[in-house]
Amino acid sequence: MLNNINEFVLIIVPLLFAVTIHEVAHGYVAYRMGDSTAKMAGRLSLNPVRHLDPVGSFFLPIILYFSGSPFLFGYAKPVPVNFANLYDYRRGTIFVGAAGVVANLICAVLSGLLFQFLIYAASLWHGSFLQSLVIPFLNMLNYSVIINLVLAVFNMIPIPPLDGSRILAMFLPESLRIPFQRIERYGMIIIILLLMTKSLGKIIFFFVTPLCNLLLGT
Repeated sequence: MLNNINEFVLIIVPLLFAVTIHEVAHGYVAYRMGDSTAKMAGRLSLNPVRHLDPVGSFFLPIILYFSGSPFLFGYAKPVPVNFANLYDYRRGTIFVGAAGVVANLICAVLSGLLFQFLIYAASLWHGSFLQSLVIPFLNMLNYSVIINLVLAVFNMIPIPPLDGSRILAMFLPESLRIPFQRIERYGMIIIILLLMTKSLGKIIFFFVTPLCNLLLGT
C-alpha cells in the first residue's frame, strides 16, 4: 500500500504541473492577443491552487490510477477566455487553442531530455548514494513525459470542447462551423463513451507510445 501511495505522489506532482501549465498557456496567449480575462481573474499564475478542479485534478486521477487504467490524466479549471476580445478572432482562436498543447509538448521534451541526462549521470554514480537519490526523480520525469504527451494528444482530438475542436472549427466554412460547435453540449458524453469503449485510449497510445520511446530513449 505504501509503495502505491509513493508511486501515486510521483504521478500527481507532474500531473498537477502539466494541467497548470496547460491552462496558463491558454490564458497567456489570449492575453498577448488582446483578451485580459484570464489575467484579471488571476489565472496567469503557476500556482496550481489557482487552477485545481476537485474532480479533474484529484478524483479522476485517483479513480483512473486505482482502477488500473492504462493511462492517467486529469484537467484543471478552464481558463476564462473571451474570444470576442482577440485582435484577430480566427488567428487568435487557433493560437489560444494550440497554446496548451504546445506547452505540454515542450514540457514532455524537456522532461525527456532531463530524464536521459539523469540516466547517464546515474550510470556514472553506480552503487553510490547519489544513484539511489536520483531514482525518484527519474520516475517522476518518466511520468511527466507520459502525462504531458497524453494531455497533448487528448486535447488535440477534434471533439468539442477539446482544444483540437476549436482549431478545426476555424478551418471549417461557416455553414459547417456553427453546427460543429453545437456538438459541444454533447462533447463530454461522447468522450466518456469513447473512454468506456477503450477506443479513445487506443487512439491516444497510437501517438503517445512512439513519442515516449523517442523521448525516454527506450
